[in-house]
Amino acid sequence: MTTHSKPVNGGQPWLHQKGEVIQEFGTVKQFPVGLTYEARMYSCQRLNKVLADSQILYGLYKKHHWLMRGATFYQLHLVLDKHAGEQLDIIDTIAERVQSLGGVAVGDPRHVAEITSIPRPPDGVEEVPAMLSRLLEAHEAILIDAHDASARTAEWGDDGTIDLLVSQVIRSGERQAWFLAEHLVDTPLVRA
Repeated sequence: MTTHSKPVNGGQPWLHQKGEVIQEFGTVKQFPVGLTYEARMYSCQRLNKVLADSQILYGLYKKHHWLMRGATFYQLHLVLDKHAGEQLDIIDTIAERVQSLGGVAVGDPRHVAEITSIPRPPDGVEEVPAMLSRLLEAHEAILIDAHDASARTAEWGDDGTIDLLVSQVIRSGERQAWFLAEHLVDTPLVRA
């Protein structure tokens, strides 16, 4: 007895699909969130800049976490990984805010590299103080931009974006910068 089996289409993934872009980057669609088109467009532009810089900061944290050296290796290895995880949460929150305003969050690393203002580090391993200074400079750039974006989005009445920038980006960034800066304090040697 021979059986003829029919192909089962329900279990086979449809591979190699291509699609049309249904929303261009830099646009916002209409959502009933009580903000004007102009306010949402402005907030998305500012948030995408902070988002790109925060993604670069996250990458720097992971790189320096992996490449840490010296007597404080263990402590810094742990704190840099903790800060990276906190940045990842912030990144997700910023991206979701852009989407909730009807925008398109920057997500492709190549696009992020085009938007960021954070300087590229050397490919190799820097000395520990240089790595920490690089992280501090990235934090400061993000904090300056977040303070400005918060003040300017206030003019548009976008309280949700202001809240995100102040309560998460600024407060977390200031705390993380404090932890890093304290590792660069020159402390006197204890003499017996």
